[in-house]
Amino acid sequence: MRDVTLLAQAKVNLCLHVTGRRPDGYHMLDSLVVFPGIGDRLSIEPSSRLSLTIGGPFGLDLSADADNLVLRAAALMPGAAAAILLEKNLPVASGIGGGSADAAAALLGLHRALDLPLPDAGAVLALGADVPVCLAAQPTRMRGIGEVLEPVPALPPFWMVLANPGIACPTPLVFRRLEKVHNPGLGTLPDSFPDTAALFDWLAGTRNDLEAPAVALVPQIGVALKALAGQAGCRLARMSGSGATVFGLFETMAPALAAAAALRSAHPGWWVAAAPVKDEG
Repeated sequence: MRDVTLLAQAKVNLCLHVTGRRPDGYHMLDSLVVFPGIGDRLSIEPSSRLSLTIGGPFGLDLSADADNLVLRAAALMPGAAAAILLEKNLPVASGIGGGSADAAAALLGLHRALDLPLPDAGAVLALGADVPVCLAAQPTRMRGIGEVLEPVPALPPFWMVLANPGIACPTPLVFRRLEKVHNPGLGTLPDSFPDTAALFDWLAGTRNDLEAPAVALVPQIGVALKALAGQAGCRLARMSGSGATVFGLFETMAPALAAAAALRSAHPGWWVAAAPVKDEG
């Protein structure tokens, strides 16, 4: 047994196509997701019992009760006796998979700290549609309701600026505002991207089908998108997941850091972060 600390990386949907809806109401997606180098942090220390303490900038937005995804994940691993500290650095319910990333990090952390077996794929998916891809934490094409995962060819490195205007954007309401639920998927992905410019050019031909209904529901998302798109060096501005976090893509670090600083200055109430995206696969 040993102490373990993990970064629960944010999950960003570079594109998200809604391709259908199952009879049980779940929507089918086709999405390319990446994991920038920013996230919550979990520290796990073997103990006589299971406990969860939450801190960090957004710690007050969560409760350490049995419904917390970290504790729900731990409940899938009999014998998981550990003191877990969650440093909540990502906004809650913001379209970048924070809770799912925390659950995935809890599973990996307890596996490493206590040498416990990971739960089966069905149990992991039951925690949430994004938990399996967060467990992999590498560039992935995600289809179905999140259970069909396909690692993608190596992506060139780039930088990303994330911004959240601090307004809640309820996922069920966004899906209800979708005008069409049967849309074309991503098709065949390129075998490779020779450079960052080629990746960004390909992404420009993709979509997030949830962006328009989310902006209609929460106009501040549109304000954030416009602010990001207007930053020097931003090649593409788009919303992640069902919002309200948006992102801008940059080829290198310097313009990304400058853009993040400019956004913080102009919108002090927003959460803004810049981070690299590297293919660790």
